[in-house]
Amino acid sequence: MATTVTAKGQVTIPKPVRDLLGIVPGSKVDFRRAADGSIVVVRADKKQPVSRFAKLRGHAGKGSAPMPSWH
Repeated sequence: MATTVTAKGQVTIPKPVRDLLGIVPGSKVDFRRAADGSIVVVRADKKQPVSRFAKLRGHAGKGSAPMPSWH
């Protein structure tokens, strides 16, 4: 995935990468050099990424339409 560097040296982390690492507004990230010289982005704020299933926990049935009456 490629992204463009702005004049201020900023980049947008692509959504698939943010989702994979659990990066949300306010998250801290770290840039590390790997043994092969490449740069790796890792989550630096010690929080574990929240799985897409954990985000749904406790929401089953909320907001659903009422059951129809069969009288």
